[in-house]
Amino acid sequence: MNKPIKVIGIGDNGAESLLPAYRQWIEESEVLVGGERHLAFFPDYRGEKKVLKGGLSAMTDGLAAEERTVVVLASGDPLFYGIGSLLARKLPVELYPYLSSLQLAFARMGESWQDAHVVSLHGRSIKGLAQRIDGRPKVALLTDEHNTPAAIAAYLLEYGMTEYRAFVAENAGGASERTGWYELEQLARTECAPLNLVVLKRTGPSPVWPLGIPDEQFVQRKPDKGLITKREVRVLSLAQLAIRPDSVVWDIGTCTGSVAIEAGRIAREGAVFAIEKNEGDLANCHENARRFRVDLTAVHGRAPEGLEAFPDPDAIFIGGTGGEMRELLRICASRLKQGGRIVLNAVTIENLSDAMRAFAEEGMRTDIQLVQISRSKPILQLTRFDALNPVYILTAVHPPQENTDTFDTPVEKGDTAT
Repeated sequence: MNKPIKVIGIGDNGAESLLPAYRQWIEESEVLVGGERHLAFFPDYRGEKKVLKGGLSAMTDGLAAEERTVVVLASGDPLFYGIGSLLARKLPVELYPYLSSLQLAFARMGESWQDAHVVSLHGRSIKGLAQRIDGRPKVALLTDEHNTPAAIAAYLLEYGMTEYRAFVAENAGGASERTGWYELEQLARTECAPLNLVVLKRTGPSPVWPLGIPDEQFVQRKPDKGLITKREVRVLSLAQLAIRPDSVVWDIGTCTGSVAIEAGRIAREGAVFAIEKNEGDLANCHENARRFRVDLTAVHGRAPEGLEAFPDPDAIFIGGTGGEMRELLRICASRLKQGGRIVLNAVTIENLSDAMRAFAEEGMRTDIQLVQISRSKPILQLTRFDALNPVYILTAVHPPQENTDTFDTPVEKGDTAT
């Protein structure tokens, strides 16, 4: 390749969206690359047309070997979730953006967009969207044929996020453009054009749950409540897990899901995977997840069976072992990412001893906290303290690669699967 490729952003109104100089570059080029819709805007093009779809690496390699003059067409701004960034990393390019779909949508709304939180659902799973956007005043969502405006509205309703209204921009900038505001219930029943962008605007306050959600706010097993990691122990355990915003977290023996849910609200850009052997407790976990707006993956099973389907974790919480502790800890230690942590809660010295021995055999370093909590309780006109069961919080890490104290230094950021 002896000359840079020109990457030109184009609107839904085709050639009309281009400056005269851009049209001239296209006419003078020998190869025109773009999607079928983009290429159709130039029926009289005299050079070779190449359809841009799938196998982008092969297409990039082909362009690198191209000796002819090449122009690549891209929707809107090529650097806004477009092909521009990929080409710029691998080839000499000149970029000429048009208005992005985001700019056009906010222009139709008549509102600023520099403060919007942008999420692309195009070619991505909607999983985890609830905690990612919860409470944000303004959210822009790029959609696709699966994550349609109707599907997004139904998803938000499932998590009770009715403080949001939606603005949908369809075919923005084109002859069939349509824009408008919708309530979520209305949008869930509306079919929109394939090319669209959804903007969510918060019209009322969102619920706020600070770290350490009170135990009584969780749905729990009846009549024998209490199968929950208590608030004080939960907060200390979460602190030991050292969860980052993009962490992948496992919760083994999740029960009501209290740790998994609080972890999900910290790891908003990550993912939480939970497993529970009791079907009734698992149902409560799902209900609590919807209540607290955390879209986690919770499955029925007795660990370690089922863990093979989870991605490698940055943090693992073990609230219950179901009698398979040695094999479970072996698998957890082998799957844990570099710099990650395993936190195990034990209420008996036998389980603590077994866990310490297992972690030592796996070459992991451990640290233990004995947590003894008492809560105030009124008695007549006086106050007494009601003691909770003592809990051992055992934290295990792989030995550091450098000569540092693992428990007193910040956790190194490792690879994440988001």
